[in-house]
Amino acid sequence: MKIDRTRALGAFAAYVRPYDAADPKVRLKIEHTYRVAELCERIARSEGWGADETLLAWLCGLLHDVGRFEQLRRYGTFDDRRSIDHARAGAEVLFEAGGIRAYLEDGCEDELLHTAVAWHSAYRLPETLDRRTRAFCDLLRDADKVDILRANVQTPMEEIYGVSTAELRASPVTPAVEAAFYAHHAVLRSLKRYPADHAVGHASLVFELVYPESRRAVREQGYLFRLLDFPTDNPDTARVFAGLRDHLRGWLEENAR
Repeated sequence: MKIDRTRALGAFAAYVRPYDAADPKVRLKIEHTYRVAELCERIARSEGWGADETLLAWLCGLLHDVGRFEQLRRYGTFDDRRSIDHARAGAEVLFEAGGIRAYLEDGCEDELLHTAVAWHSAYRLPETLDRRTRAFCDLLRDADKVDILRANVQTPMEEIYGVSTAELRASPVTPAVEAAFYAHHAVLRSLKRYPADHAVGHASLVFELVYPESRRAVREQGYLFRLLDFPTDNPDTARVFAGLRDHLRGWLEENAR
């Protein structure tokens, strides 16, 4: 297998060119893609992976969200519940429609890449994955989660989720979402009922990071606590977020060394 980084970057640039980069949502996903690819490379290096495996990890990051652009064009949203499964859509673009060959001539890693892209946003990975494929899937999922924190701080939540500022500031937190956070696992999409639930759900992703370098990146970047400094006029929501912040500070002290 030979990955040409310049060719892959050119293929991605050509793929997104028809979409309006002036649209903040398109720009968000373009920038997110490049950051996730860089994080994949960083995590792979921290684990001592060889040059070829590290470059393959980088390519997983570059490919992971190609389905987002058609999702946005066709449905005007990034909400999979109201549109399509963006990860599966990306796998279709790349492997059913043949888009992968613009990035990589050699097809020997197609199965691994397909699995990594198709499952990167799933609540849980299949138990049947072989050890190597799981390592790449875990790495990609970690990198994506780490940068989601940045994206949700740098881009107004009103813009991401299509809600008004008034709705955001009045939002309660669903008790089941709060309970999932304290149980230290990701929050099911089906549990999220209010805008504030998304912030709690994104913060809870930190508990599921697999690689130590991923947790170190979260602590280093500081976006987690900016996300949890949630703007609210709801006293109950303010109380909930204060508790979440305190809990996560203690958890990171133990788990991000």
